[in-house]
Amino acid sequence: MDLQQMRYVIAVAETNSFTRAAERCLVVQSALSHQIARLERELGARLFERTSRRVRLTPAGAAFLPAARQCLDAAERAAAEVAAAVGEVRGRLAVGLIPTVAAVDIPGALRDFRRQYPHVRISLRVGASDELVEQVKEGAIEVAFLGLPTTARPHGVDSRELARDRLVAAVALDHPLAQETAVDLRRLSTEVFVDLPADTAGRAQSDQAFSAAGLSRDVAFEVTNADYLARLVGQGLGIALLPSAYVPQLTGITTIEVTDAPARVEYVIWSRASLTPAATAFLAVLDIPAMPGAE
Repeated sequence: MDLQQMRYVIAVAETNSFTRAAERCLVVQSALSHQIARLERELGARLFERTSRRVRLTPAGAAFLPAARQCLDAAERAAAEVAAAVGEVRGRLAVGLIPTVAAVDIPGALRDFRRQYPHVRISLRVGASDELVEQVKEGAIEVAFLGLPTTARPHGVDSRELARDRLVAAVALDHPLAQETAVDLRRLSTEVFVDLPADTAGRAQSDQAFSAAGLSRDVAFEVTNADYLARLVGQGLGIALLPSAYVPQLTGITTIEVTDAPARVEYVIWSRASLTPAATAFLAVLDIPAMPGAE
C-alpha cells in the first residue's frame, strides 16, 4: 500500500468516475485502475462497485476512505514540517470564513501571504460559524473567521477577538422606512424579514434580541448567502439585520440605525493540534501570534 494508491482511491470516490479521477491525477485510466485493483488484492476486499453506468464505494471502501485521507494529510504535514525546519513554508492552508466577515480584509491578507509563501496551496471555504468551529476542531481547516452573538464564545479552539459590531436594518431603497434615521426592534417586528437559516450563529444574534425584547417577527425567507440575502431585500421581499461594517459593500439597499440593535463579535480561531507551519505563517501575516489562548 502506498500514498499514490490512496490518492487514486480518494479521487475516484470524489468524482464517482475512474475516467475523471485519472484526469485529475494526470495519469492514464489503465494505470489508475491497475493500482486500485492491486490495492484491493492486498486488502482482500473490493473498494468500489463498478457498473457501466456508475462507480460507488463498497462498505469496505467507505471504511477505507477516512483513514486514507488521514494518511495523506499526515504525509503532507510531515513534508511541510521538514520544509519549515529548513526555513521554507510549504504544504496547504485551508481557511474558513463566514460570508459577512468584515474585521479582516481576507483577499488582501491572502494576497500578502501568497507573495511571501508562493509554495503553499490555499483553499477557502465559506460556511456558518458553528460549522467552522467544528471543522477547525477536526483539522479540516486550520484558520477560520467567524461571528458570534455577544452571549457566545468559540469553545475548544484557540481564538482572538477581532472586532465588535452592531447590526443595522437593511431595507430596499423605496421602502417606507428608508427615510428614517433610526428605528427600534418593536417597529421592525412588524416587518417581514429575510435572514440566515434558523439555528445558525448569524441568525441567533437577531432571534435572541427580539426574544429578549418580548417580540416576535416573521422570517419569510431563509438564505445561506449574505449577498443573495441583500438582493432579496433590494427587491422589497423583506428587510434584514446585517453587521454595519459589512453593508457598505452591498448595493441596492439602504441602512437604518437600530437603537436597541443586537451586536456580534468577530473572531479568528485555530487549533494548536492541527496548526501547520503555513497556518502559523498566515496568522503572523495578520499580526496574530499563534500562542496558547483557547477560549
